[in-house]
Amino acid sequence: MAQSFPAVVAGPSSKERKYDRQLRLWAASGQQALEDARVLLVNSDGPLGAGNTGVPGVAGVETLKNLVLPGIGSFTIVDPATVTEADLGVNFFLDQDSLGKSRAEETCRLLRELNPDVQGYHSSKPITDHLADPEFISRHKLVIISGPTKRSTLEPLCQQARDLGIPVLYIHSVGFFATFSLQLPAEFPIVETHPDPETTQDLRLLNPWPELAAAVATLGDLDQMDDHQHGHVPYILLLLRFLEQWKSSHQGTVPSNYKEKTEFREFVRSQARTSNAEGGEENFDEAVAAVLKTIAPFSLRSSVREIFEMDSCKQLTATTPDFWIIASAINTFHTTQGVLPLPGSVPDMKAQTADYVALQNLYKSKARKDVDEVTATVRQIEAQLARSTPSIPERDIEAFCKNAAHIKVVRGRPIPRISYDSDRPTFKGLRSQLGMPDTLVPVFIACQILDAVVDEIQSEGSQVSVDEEGLWKSHTERILALLQRDDPTPIDEEVRGSIEEAIQELRRAEGGELHNISALTGGLVAQEALKVLTRQYGPLDNTCVFDGARSRSEMYRL
Repeated sequence: MAQSFPAVVAGPSSKERKYDRQLRLWAASGQQALEDARVLLVNSDGPLGAGNTGVPGVAGVETLKNLVLPGIGSFTIVDPATVTEADLGVNFFLDQDSLGKSRAEETCRLLRELNPDVQGYHSSKPITDHLADPEFISRHKLVIISGPTKRSTLEPLCQQARDLGIPVLYIHSVGFFATFSLQLPAEFPIVETHPDPETTQDLRLLNPWPELAAAVATLGDLDQMDDHQHGHVPYILLLLRFLEQWKSSHQGTVPSNYKEKTEFREFVRSQARTSNAEGGEENFDEAVAAVLKTIAPFSLRSSVREIFEMDSCKQLTATTPDFWIIASAINTFHTTQGVLPLPGSVPDMKAQTADYVALQNLYKSKARKDVDEVTATVRQIEAQLARSTPSIPERDIEAFCKNAAHIKVVRGRPIPRISYDSDRPTFKGLRSQLGMPDTLVPVFIACQILDAVVDEIQSEGSQVSVDEEGLWKSHTERILALLQRDDPTPIDEEVRGSIEEAIQELRRAEGGELHNISALTGGLVAQEALKVLTRQYGPLDNTCVFDGARSRSEMYRL
């Protein structure tokens, strides 16, 4: 007689143990996107000037550190600089043996030690040498540029990335200040935005489907229940039952305004038993608390409606990305059903286990049927378009259906840069922001002036120092004049003083970085990079300024 043994319970894999915490943030789909990603770091664009002791490029390496640890697929560092003594004082990914060697090679070597799952590559050639190769940028999913960078490098690099639909992060970390900007493609869709869990509940109390309505019918008479049963009826079923009673006494209408909802809430409260010996009526408390949040007709969010009305959703072709095909199918579902696919989740509540599981199954079953309907529409669209690419995975359709009420399309804009060209925008919004108390806009403007100073030094092969007062003064006046081009109102002395104060910090640092500020900046930038690579959460739109001396940060849409 064969002896039976209990089945062996499989534990988590080594990868699941290694990445356990982050899998809770972006799940297996996000981790896979991360492992498929290759990141390009452009970490230097040449010397900042004669006699300069400041060292740029630390924030870029710190950003990579925070991407290597969670397991990006690979990275490439482009940096023509060699390691100097100054580097050793601020860059923890260099050591004494690195002196005189390629900074790209040495930082790549030490970064790879952090995670053997990640591949690292390096190049000691300037990035301009690689731009001539049309396939170089296209091999990457994200470009990170560590400034200051001269315009003749930054603009073609950003333009090439934009043409390829590759996001770009441009970083300044100088002294106690840091700024970074995110350039996204013209349309950057996000399905898993991770909204507040309370906003994702869709219980369909005002338009229950037949199976849910049938579950209410099987409840029986609440008054005939004993205290234990009465105190464990799921609050969703309680609300559905009491809504039926309300409609019977209100000409078939449901509570539609605040006054009626308040009356309905008090009616629900009055149905609880005041002396329940079986542990109280917590389920009725849950029902009362849920009235204002759940007794409301379905309405499509304006942001989702805008997506459905975009040309990309209406004008589909064989090369249309998967996002827009699924969005079109869900738009069809909404047109026919008047609602979005049911997410299928049920909040925790006081109930007997069997009743709660049965209720969960009702919602999951309905969500499955909605996914099947959307999937059928997706397959019809794919057949009509005769797409040569593989069919859209059902898991992607299911994830889209689950998050349909909170999908988002970010309209990307170029890296903000105050340009001397007459046809370039000068960011009119900056003038109004300059008048705000304690604004950090002067820091952003000072970094733009630093770019202009470095651009002149590098482009003309000048041997002057980056701290040359004449250079700073001339570029400051030119940029302030540009800010007044569309608004001739003079910039007051207080604003000028704030900009001068920020400039003094950049000059004091000679364009170089402090490790603690760059390490923090690297964490902030990596957080945005992870959002972009996993296409989850909501990325920066589009500039952040950080003042390390006052521990303050602000975000601007420029």
